[in-house]
Amino acid sequence: MKKNINTKLFKSLSSVFFIFFAIPSFALDVSEMLPVGRENLPAFPQDLKAPTEVMGDGVRLAQVAEAPSEGSPALSAGGTQGNAPDSSVEANVSGSRSPASVGGASSSVSPGARRAAPVVEANKGGGRSAGLQATPAVQKQLADALGLVKNNQCEQAIPKLYSLARRPDLTEERIQIKYILGNCLLEKEYNQIAAFQFVDIIRSGESKYTRQAIEKLSVAADELGDDTLLQYAISKVQIENFPDKYKDIIYYRLGEIKLKNAQPQEAAAAFVKVSNSSRYYIQAKFNLARSYMEANMLNEALKVYQNILQLRANAPITDVNKVATYLAIARTYYQAQNWDESIHWYRKVPRDTEFWHEALFEQTWAYLRAAKFRSALSNFQSHHSAYYEEFFIPESLLLRSIVYLYICKYSEMEKVLDLFEKSYGSVRNNLTEFLKNQKDPLKFYTEVESAYFARKSQKPYSGLKIPVNVAKTLTDKGDIKRAFLYMKNLSDEKKKLDASPILSKGPFAVYTSKIISNRQKNTRIAIGEMARNHMTQMRADLVDFYEQAGFVRYEMINGQKESLKKKIAGKDLQGQQIDDNIKRDFYVQNGYEYYPFDGEYWLDEVGNYHYLGKQSCEQ
Repeated sequence: MKKNINTKLFKSLSSVFFIFFAIPSFALDVSEMLPVGRENLPAFPQDLKAPTEVMGDGVRLAQVAEAPSEGSPALSAGGTQGNAPDSSVEANVSGSRSPASVGGASSSVSPGARRAAPVVEANKGGGRSAGLQATPAVQKQLADALGLVKNNQCEQAIPKLYSLARRPDLTEERIQIKYILGNCLLEKEYNQIAAFQFVDIIRSGESKYTRQAIEKLSVAADELGDDTLLQYAISKVQIENFPDKYKDIIYYRLGEIKLKNAQPQEAAAAFVKVSNSSRYYIQAKFNLARSYMEANMLNEALKVYQNILQLRANAPITDVNKVATYLAIARTYYQAQNWDESIHWYRKVPRDTEFWHEALFEQTWAYLRAAKFRSALSNFQSHHSAYYEEFFIPESLLLRSIVYLYICKYSEMEKVLDLFEKSYGSVRNNLTEFLKNQKDPLKFYTEVESAYFARKSQKPYSGLKIPVNVAKTLTDKGDIKRAFLYMKNLSDEKKKLDASPILSKGPFAVYTSKIISNRQKNTRIAIGEMARNHMTQMRADLVDFYEQAGFVRYEMINGQKESLKKKIAGKDLQGQQIDDNIKRDFYVQNGYEYYPFDGEYWLDEVGNYHYLGKQSCEQ
């Protein structure tokens, strides 16, 4: 399939410098490639410009009052680490939920483990306030509900337990009832509603059930992808007191928290404790290496990455973990300023994966640092093809102009700078206007949502009020992707509740509907705020790039002036240059085909362009 180059994408650049090598393609099996976010990639080398959302920063939702819990202030599922949740429901939508493919072993918390709560009888003792003694009929209702739980009929028991937990004449039994209710909800995978029950128990200070509630809350938070809940759970108990079956979850999530808080050594200490039987093992190893990179322990990081490759040796060439590890090793060598090794590992990233375009650009940086200008320009011909015109990559155009500056190709350099201003001037103006005129986070959310579902359904981007390349970039941001994952979890839970003939009606249905609706509303607001923050940063980057473009243009004009002076003085470039004596036979050997680029891009050519231009600087 061919694609004619857009007028704004290098049709005017001198095409005679490029040839295409038709290399036999590999038969790549992409059927097992699973979607994965940038949160599974290592941190970018510090001396390169990269989006700050690599692995993503945690972003909490704004505190908005939600459905009140029974017998206490409005329930919260958040709070800062070490503090009890405040008086509003707090849900962190930035939890780094690992995809099922990033886990090595497929072990998980079994339904039996989730149902491990003891079934307790109602407390029939005294101590009840006068006038609130439970009647025999109420006690029978409680006994019947507990009997349903004993008989593994949690679906039928849930609405009964919910109603009983609200009764003022069962104050003594309320914590017991809520604990059993939470376990039933957790067993049925109603994680958000279950989390409410466990947080309420923890806040009550009832020591008999606090530890078990914290354990179950950690499971619910992990399933939801909610860092705030998990931090709250971790802050309430010593890890060594957790049952062994939950420790891997806690160590992995604790490591994420430490890494996010710029504590790489503490993060490494947590990641290394995740057992090899855990579904988090591969991701924990990957993050362990990232922690070593953050601590500048590059040799240790490389050893861990190599170990991951050994574990994934039999996986397909497009396996997410394998490809992400190739990219991580390349970045590690880049950080060590070993340009040649870095380039070698960047080349291993298959073109049939979502990482390839990013790897190509980072490899170009390595070529530039290694002073391999021809290879850098070869990459740019692919990087700036019409197939990537919807990418937000202003830095790459400036980098290309700088390479042309190094080899004194001033005419090509001017074309690239003109293209930069033409392509991104309107983007900068659009961002400025949108940020100035829109204050409601939901307006930002609407744009991101449209782009997110258009991309997910592979439909054209239409009806957007922001540039397509901006919208597409926003959907790649780690925090926004995790927020949409949280939204999906909420939506799935709501659909499951609505499909239940027992739980879709009555007071319990009203209760759950209000909780999930408010969580969805607040998450939309949070995504809008995330998008606004990212767009503000993108605009600031463009302002900075335009300033840099001005300096580059100054250097171009100065170079043109000096070149003209030397030409007038008869000191311009003379004689034969390198490659002048290389004939077509050199390129067609070993099965290669050689022909000039004529302005059309073909998909199977992308990645195989080679720049044959010569430097024009006077010796």
